[in-house]
Amino acid sequence: MSLSISLHMLARLPVPGRVKTRLIPALGEEGACDLQRTLLERALQLPSDGFSERFLWLDDSPDTELQTLADQLGWTLVEQPAGDLGERMRWIAALGLAESDAVVLIGNDCPALDGEYLSGACIALHAQSVVLGPAEDGGYVLLGLRRVDPRLFEAMPWGTDRVLSLTRERLQQLDWSHQLLPVLWDVDRPEDLPRLAALGIRV
Repeated sequence: MSLSISLHMLARLPVPGRVKTRLIPALGEEGACDLQRTLLERALQLPSDGFSERFLWLDDSPDTELQTLADQLGWTLVEQPAGDLGERMRWIAALGLAESDAVVLIGNDCPALDGEYLSGACIALHAQSVVLGPAEDGGYVLLGLRRVDPRLFEAMPWGTDRVLSLTRERLQQLDWSHQLLPVLWDVDRPEDLPRLAALGIRV
């Protein structure tokens, strides 16, 4: 069975003082903003293999440079819905599942997430209801779904080390099968910055 799978990236528009705020003490507002743009542009260049459509959900209207890049690389830009992170993810997942058999949700904070990782998620979704890409900090960098339930997103302590474990508990309560991908790291704190050099990302 072949599934139609849509890719949905949630990201914040690079605006000084509004993005990567935990990195501002190390990089300054402009430096943190530049890093957000670098990570976002890198994520937009992920391969499209395996996906029927790709959507970039921004928290604000894009600037011309970002709009042009997204258009060139085949992404559809959409403004994020209202609500907290969980409400937005649930809404985007439900909308995606109305048009495709499965959805994959990612952010732009994980530069180690590559085309091979995305392919692994797509393969897993052919056998499982849910696939999770764990993050070292206890959250997740990828969520793949063939169905959606509000309990996966409600009253979730986003940004804490309990997100992945609570999500798995709720999947067990729903009796939904799921698969874990390899653990990756994302860029949120000053101690994450030295690892960027190994990927050729300058800050």
